[in-house]
Amino acid sequence: MTAWLFDAQNLSRQGKAFVMVTVARTLGSAPREAGTRMLVTREEALGTIGGGHLEYQAASMAREMLTNGPGFLWHRFALGPSLGQCCGGVVELLFEHEHADRLGWIDVLVDQLRGGASAVLAVVAEGERRCRMVLAPGMTWNDGELDAAAQGLARRALCAQGVHIAAASQSSRPSRVALAQCVRPPELEVVLFGAGHVGRALIGVLGMLPCHVTWVDSREDEFCSDPPANVTVECTADPTDEVASAAIGACFLVLTHSHALDFELSRRILARGDFRFFGLIGSLTKRRGFERRLRDRGVPESMLERMRCPIGVEGIAGKEPGVIAVAVAAQLLRLREGCGAPASHDYRRAHRQVAEEVH
Repeated sequence: MTAWLFDAQNLSRQGKAFVMVTVARTLGSAPREAGTRMLVTREEALGTIGGGHLEYQAASMAREMLTNGPGFLWHRFALGPSLGQCCGGVVELLFEHEHADRLGWIDVLVDQLRGGASAVLAVVAEGERRCRMVLAPGMTWNDGELDAAAQGLARRALCAQGVHIAAASQSSRPSRVALAQCVRPPELEVVLFGAGHVGRALIGVLGMLPCHVTWVDSREDEFCSDPPANVTVECTADPTDEVASAAIGACFLVLTHSHALDFELSRRILARGDFRFFGLIGSLTKRRGFERRLRDRGVPESMLERMRCPIGVEGIAGKEPGVIAVAVAAQLLRLREGCGAPASHDYRRAHRQVAEEVH
């Protein structure tokens, strides 16, 4: 749930004002969970709070705030016939008008997450006054005084790794709101080597998913000109150096233009051994050749078993860049859903079948 934060950082660097719409609380059935955020500028809406007429109304209210609205607004929506939605629940939204000169909290929060730490973003809004706090283990940042109740709310959110909210009253438009949300590092840290056709297609898909991607290549002209907010571009003369600097538990994807580079990247990734996933683009023939050479370099069989080649979930056989991108993204999402990292194809069985056919 961090895509909104990278979008906010981009908007702040562009000096753009925006309204941050937060799903603060839900009752009954609702399209998105508490803590979901959407950023609305005059030109676009980034992220989604569930689509439909709810989102349309929320975006309209946010744009009105950009023109002449208050600093914050709390609104309760009943998801019934009046909104053309049949969820039947209730969604309470917090609208916050964000100005370019008061966005220091964004970089502080991003730094915490990139350091691998969870942190709480807390806000107290009362009248035209708003104060923010970023709270992490051993670190507190704020742009104003938060009372003891709000600080306690933030500490509870950090301990529970969740969303905590307090309103001064139970009315649909309370005069005072305190909200604290624990923001966790991206669930998937992906290091993608290669900016060719498949790499670019994969970036387009991963840019919409809850992950952070470090995109590595030596060819500056191959990167797309406007990568998604959750993508960090690393143009380097020696991409293999990026293996050592990757986070523990990273997901490595190797799909470069060079088999020699693919091999050296594979060797270094397997030598680290502390990855969550390692996928290498290629055929079974490529895999067998790499395995033979890697064994000669002393890579143990247990590590070779963890190399996924071919990549992509089983059952999707197309070779078009977009098809491969979707299949690989689905494979990564299995990790997020706690399904482990099954082999993309049962390559051992396939190898035996090929051998039997030959003989």
